[in-house]
Amino acid sequence: MREPNVVAWNAVLTACLRGEDVKGATDLFDLMPFKNLTSWNVMLAGCMKSGEVELARKAFSEMPMKDGVSWSTMIVGFSQKGYFDEAFGHFRELRRVGMTLNEVSLTGVLSACAQAGAFEFGKILHGFLERAGFLWMVSVNNALLDTYAKCGDIAMAGLVFERMPQKRTIVSWTSLLAGLAMHGHGDEAIQLFHEMASTGVMPDGIIFISLLYACSHTGLVKEGCTYFDEMRNVYNIEPSIEHYGCMVDLYGRAGQLRKAYEFACQMPIPANAIIWRTLLGACSFYGNIELAEKVKLKLSELDPYNSGDHILLSNVYAVAEKWKDVAAVRRSMNDLKIQKTPGWSMIEVDKVMYTFLAGVKQDDKIVVEAYEKLKEIMLRLRLEGGYAPEVGKVLYDIEEEEKEDSISSHSEKLAVAFGIGRLCKGKKIRVVKNLRICRDCHVMMKLISDVYNVEIVVRDRSRFHSFKDGFCSCRDYW
Repeated sequence: MREPNVVAWNAVLTACLRGEDVKGATDLFDLMPFKNLTSWNVMLAGCMKSGEVELARKAFSEMPMKDGVSWSTMIVGFSQKGYFDEAFGHFRELRRVGMTLNEVSLTGVLSACAQAGAFEFGKILHGFLERAGFLWMVSVNNALLDTYAKCGDIAMAGLVFERMPQKRTIVSWTSLLAGLAMHGHGDEAIQLFHEMASTGVMPDGIIFISLLYACSHTGLVKEGCTYFDEMRNVYNIEPSIEHYGCMVDLYGRAGQLRKAYEFACQMPIPANAIIWRTLLGACSFYGNIELAEKVKLKLSELDPYNSGDHILLSNVYAVAEKWKDVAAVRRSMNDLKIQKTPGWSMIEVDKVMYTFLAGVKQDDKIVVEAYEKLKEIMLRLRLEGGYAPEVGKVLYDIEEEEKEDSISSHSEKLAVAFGIGRLCKGKKIRVVKNLRICRDCHVMMKLISDVYNVEIVVRDRSRFHSFKDGFCSCRDYW
């Protein structure tokens, strides 16, 4: 082309980014003799999609003019990539400069609240949405419902659902049902499913995943099997790999490990690593060494470098005090250069998110403060609650005192200790964790809720645990 115009340049730029050639797109972008707003927005979206957050941030700061698409791209991108504070910050700045809000930016910032567990920020947003008249949008209501459910307030999620001014979509029903499942309200989830069916809304495959998940997390094995059959025979929905995974999880959590293994072996589609990993987790929980070794062989073929699989097998051996086998697993991890996924927990205090890492004793004053408070809490729990650390799951054949140090630095303990030190009396402590909560932390949270007369809500990677008066909402089934 002798004189390519800006449309032509944008077309080539889009092609580079769709082909995930970020370097080529960046070089091309620098060569462009003229750029319009579309050029900048294409670059922003492409960088965010490719995970090049810093490049997107740089481009955004250099933009001569920004529109609603530019701001929405940054807010949604930060939210999807886990940069929650940046998503909140850009939303505040968007409002400060007087830019018109749109559906995408609103659902994007609500999504960030949901993922981060930023309950207080979500409540403020709710008030703003109501005052500004945005609650007529179904998508915004769905995002708000999802935010409350994932921030640990299923009652408010239900209230948003009941008050929706527009006709509820399948997304609305699915969001609430998934929330009930995450909170361990299996019977309520089943009731909601029947209510949905009575309104004429046809269930899809996604809502059946949430329904089976709800049955799995409350031990409703018979009901789960019934709905799995109904999905095929009544609603003509062919099960996907996710549905089969839910069934393996259903049997595994209930301790029916042999049945779960046979189900996985007899599936009409090959079981993937996630399904075998689910079963390995159940074997670890119930201490079935023989089956755990079989399942680990399957995982070694499908995903040999996954750190979690090695850790789960180590847990099985450690509980049985088979330290030579534990050492062999650790050597295997070292030989394969596999690093353990670090545990982290987040807590919101005064609308600011704080993150704590497991076992990392930093000089940061926030971390030091959390450790000091945790020492005080543990001493009080020993004296008043009879707390004794459960060291059985620690992976090394080391002295008891060292084992206690290892489990006392779990990230959720630090986050809760920080919350007790900083939050006002009577405030609910809400923590989001990236891994499954361990048995010792679970016991400790129950004791803290009783001794300190505080309610603690922990969202781990699979469900919610609400601790109050020495009890957990999961009824020790998780």
